[in-house]
Amino acid sequence: MDRGRILKTTGILLLAMGAAAAVAALIVRDQIERHRRDLFSPSVLQRLAALGYIAGLGASVEIVHLLRDFVAWEPRSMLRRRALQIIARMEQQLRQTSSAETAAELA
Repeated sequence: MDRGRILKTTGILLLAMGAAAAVAALIVRDQIERHRRDLFSPSVLQRLAALGYIAGLGASVEIVHLLRDFVAWEPRSMLRRRALQIIARMEQQLRQTSSAETAAELA
């Protein structure tokens, strides 16, 4: 009797955790999309905030391409310079990741 109740409780708990993880993933994806839209906003402050958010994300080729588009579009030199700094940092991270993966494959 106790064992069945423990299994049922564990199953419900795992289901709830899975649902919470799915909701969290949707919220994160929504936030990323919102900040991508804000990157090309008419408001300078929204663009600056979007750059700050994107700078905190992990490096990815997709984000680097997005930032290159932003640099080509952005009229303000301060924001272009900030985006270029983020691009340089992310490209370095991507190179390091690629080098580590290559070294692991060769080992």
